[in-house]
Amino acid sequence: MDFGAYLDVFEKILHDPAPKKPYDNPDYFNYAKLNWSRMHRWLKQAKLAPEAQEAVMQVKAPQQWIIITEPWCGDAAHSVPLMELIAAMNPLISVDYQLRDSPPFLIDNYLTNGGKSIPKLIIRNSEGKDLGTWGPRPAECQALYNSLTAEKADFETLKTALQKWYNKDQGQAIMAELTAVIRGSLADKF
Repeated sequence: MDFGAYLDVFEKILHDPAPKKPYDNPDYFNYAKLNWSRMHRWLKQAKLAPEAQEAVMQVKAPQQWIIITEPWCGDAAHSVPLMELIAAMNPLISVDYQLRDSPPFLIDNYLTNGGKSIPKLIIRNSEGKDLGTWGPRPAECQALYNSLTAEKADFETLKTALQKWYNKDQGQAIMAELTAVIRGSLADKF
């Protein structure tokens, strides 16, 4: 699905009077509502790093970006809008959104330390060869996550700490890491 279709799926969840699993759980439903707001804030206010803009404009052959995500994912609310805005700058890049928890379960081929962590970006050439991947979160944020998990922090503490990290970083780490992945994808000679 394209970004518009992903937004439609997201919005239908938020307006469904009897949401399906996992959104029938109030926690998941509330995460989705919060993520909708965060995602739209990024779409309106994001200032793309010049390095990211420069890198994406260096893509001279068609690429397909596959973004595996879910509306309940807090990390996705911060990174998916930046991926979309960067990709939209270059007409040679097509983006396909796939839900982690729905067929074809592509995430099973892109596990992070054995887990189905999202969001996950896969960059492919026109022949379907993987040129690079990114996700589920910037390295510094992942280190914070790992530290809090090792300390057995409760979910509320973990969620709050990650949100504070994202707010402070303002998308800079995501853009820097995406820039590196895009530049790495250019090394492929198609």
